[in-house]
Amino acid sequence: MSQHNIKLNDGREIPWLAFGTGTALYTKDAENAVTAAIRKGFVHLDGAQMYKNEDSLGKAIAAAGVPREKLFVTTKLAQLSQGQTVRESFLESLKRLQLDHVDLFLIHMPTWYEGRLKDIWKQFEALKEEGLAKSIGVSNFRIKDFQELGLEDGSVRFPPAVNQLEYHPYVYKASVPLIEYQKKHNIVTTSYGGLTPIFRKPGGPVDATLEDIRKRLEKDTGKTVTQGQVLGLWLRALGIPQITTTTKESRLQEYLDTLALPDLTPEEVEAINTNGSKLHYRAFVRIPIRYVDPSKTMPVFCRPLSWTINTPLGQFAGSSTSPQRSNITEIGSIRTCIVYVNIDENNWL
Repeated sequence: MSQHNIKLNDGREIPWLAFGTGTALYTKDAENAVTAAIRKGFVHLDGAQMYKNEDSLGKAIAAAGVPREKLFVTTKLAQLSQGQTVRESFLESLKRLQLDHVDLFLIHMPTWYEGRLKDIWKQFEALKEEGLAKSIGVSNFRIKDFQELGLEDGSVRFPPAVNQLEYHPYVYKASVPLIEYQKKHNIVTTSYGGLTPIFRKPGGPVDATLEDIRKRLEKDTGKTVTQGQVLGLWLRALGIPQITTTTKESRLQEYLDTLALPDLTPEEVEAINTNGSKLHYRAFVRIPIRYVDPSKTMPVFCRPLSWTINTPLGQFAGSSTSPQRSNITEIGSIRTCIVYVNIDENNWL
C-alpha cells in the first residue's frame, strides 16, 4: 500500500498518514489501538512524552512483529524537570518505547522553552548526530519561535525538518504567513486536528464544499467516500502529512482507504481554501492564564469579555476569545482565576 511519502529537508522521507496516540488516547493505554493500527497497515506512529502512553506504544510496536525499518516512529519532548537534559529525557523515551532510535523527535511546545530554544535545539542536533533521532523537528512553532531557535542567524546546523501544527480549513487563512515561511526553509508542515470542521466545528462554511466533493468522488470511483476523507485529500494536495487517531477499527480502515483515492482537482482545493477562510476556529493550543483580582470584585465565573491578561506571550485581549474553563481560588485576600483559552491568532502565529 502506497503511503505517499513526503521528502524532508534532511533527505529522509515521512509517510503521509500517521496514527497518533494523543487526543482520544491521551494518558490512556494505547497498546490495543496501536496494535490494531499496525495490523491494518499504518507504519507512521506519532507519540509524545506528554501523552503519557509511550510505554504502551512501545509494547504494541514490540508485539507487532513488523521489521523496525518498516516503521516511522515519532515522539515529542515534554517539559524538562529541573536540571534534566534533553538527552536524559529522550533516553527515557527510548526505554519506554523499547527502541534504539526514533525516526522523528519534536519539541512539543515552544512556550515551555522561551529564551532557551537555541540551547534546546543544539541538544536536539546532538541526538541527530548520534543517530538516536534520525530526523528532528518542532511542533506548534510560530515564526518568532523559529527566529529564536536560530534559523535565520546561521547558528542552526540542522534546520527543523517538520513543524506539527493544528491545521485544517478553519486555520488555513491565518496560517498562510507561517506556511510560506516554512516553505522558504524547506520545513514540512504536518497536521493534527485535521478533521476539526467535522467533529469540533460542524455546520461551518466548508461543509457544503466537502459534501459536493464527496459526492463527486463517490460517483467517479464507485466507492463510499466520507467528508473526513475529503479533508485528508485536501491535506495531501497541500503536501501536509496527516496525524489521525481513533479507537474504532472501521475508522482506521476509512483513513487507510484515503490513500487509494484520487487527488482533488485544483479547483476543489481552492474551494476548500476559500470557504475555510470564511471562519476562523482554533480547537487546540490552549494554555492556562492566571488572572489576579486583588480587590475580589471578580464575579463567581471569570468574565469572558473586556479584560486584558498578562500572558507569557504578551498581552492577550480576553474579548477576542472566550475562556474554555475557569476556576476561582482565594489565597488570603487575593482572588485568582485560571482561564484556559485559545491564544489569539495574532500572538500564536
